[in-house]
Amino acid sequence: MPRTSRRALGALAASAAAVLALSACSSSATGESSGGDITLSYAIWDENQKPAMEDIAAAYTEEHPNVTIEIQVTPYKEYFTKLQTAVTGGSAADVFWMNGPNFQLYASNGQLAPLDDVDAADYPQGLVDLYTYDDALYGAPKDFDTVALWYNKALFDAAGVEYPSAGWTWDDFRSAAAKLTDPAKGQFGVAASQYGQENFYNSIAQAGGEVISADGTQSGYGSPEALEGIELWTDLIADGSSPTAQQMTDTNPEDFFLSGKVAMFQNGSWAAIAYADNADIGGSVDVAPLPAGPEGNQSVIHGVGNVANAKSAHVEEAKDFAAFASGEQAAKIQAETGTVIPAYNGTQQAWVDALPQYDLQVYIDALETAVPYPVSKNTSAWTSIESEVLSQVWSGAVSPKDGLRDLAAQMQTALDAEQE
Repeated sequence: MPRTSRRALGALAASAAAVLALSACSSSATGESSGGDITLSYAIWDENQKPAMEDIAAAYTEEHPNVTIEIQVTPYKEYFTKLQTAVTGGSAADVFWMNGPNFQLYASNGQLAPLDDVDAADYPQGLVDLYTYDDALYGAPKDFDTVALWYNKALFDAAGVEYPSAGWTWDDFRSAAAKLTDPAKGQFGVAASQYGQENFYNSIAQAGGEVISADGTQSGYGSPEALEGIELWTDLIADGSSPTAQQMTDTNPEDFFLSGKVAMFQNGSWAAIAYADNADIGGSVDVAPLPAGPEGNQSVIHGVGNVANAKSAHVEEAKDFAAFASGEQAAKIQAETGTVIPAYNGTQQAWVDALPQYDLQVYIDALETAVPYPVSKNTSAWTSIESEVLSQVWSGAVSPKDGLRDLAAQMQTALDAEQE
């Protein structure tokens, strides 16, 4: 999932909730199918995926010649701010991309139309759960990303360390990281970044914990399992196997991996095509399953959903196109590009085959034990707290135990406010 400032998201969270609630009360009634020639606007945030979306739109209009699809691209860092403004003003696109952290905010305020004709059985359960609100599916899963362990084969070979493989444990991971660290060369075994989706959301699940309860009302950060999942990363920094928090603030953690200064880096499936296109490392890296903690090697699953604007003047057509854009034909079009893994069950092989030099099957296999991305009705309200508290933990200013106790309390206050 594209990354943006959690602090910025948190600053917008309360105002967004209030604005969307007001919009839900004041917006005009849901539109009806008009018949005749119509134009549907389709808002997305990735220019790289626009060609595939154009092909999907063309396939739809071939079946529905009275419909024209107008694709609108907004960079991700501006996308949700623009969407909030558009929803408030009644000018939001008929169909648009949605992500997990923002989904419940829009669904709970009546901005999305339920997609009754989408068969949830066609998609991974974790994505169905992500885009379900009050027992109704509001987002048709378009694609998904899981997390795996990328590694630099050249650095492993030079250190005489065996490559990561299925069955690796946290102990194997820590041992290899130590052996691959060479202070004289400024080389580290791993970048223990303060990234939730790529790192500690996974390790908390692997320890048997959870970031948030399944119903999105209780913080999981106060548990011993959450502490164990966090300490996997802070211990790697403390023993020198990873750059320090300050070093990873001064330099993007991934850049250490791209420059050959870090041997291992956990990353999402979106990284595959970028690494393949990187002349510096494309031929020297590969990918393996995540190492297993006490309760397994779970990966967080996230993905984009196609949603229909409940206030669209053409809501029935919008719902139909949202379903089509996440259907089997659209999934096959997406898979051939190699940019994302299509969510529709049984269509992922083309994505794996697009980059045969890497063992990308590990991302598909991760579905077997995947856990949903942690969300609530107003996710950004507590992820901003999470970011600020954990930055103190990562820097060593606060112990993991004390930091998580504080985080659990503050997060619970934010979650309780969502229920008021």
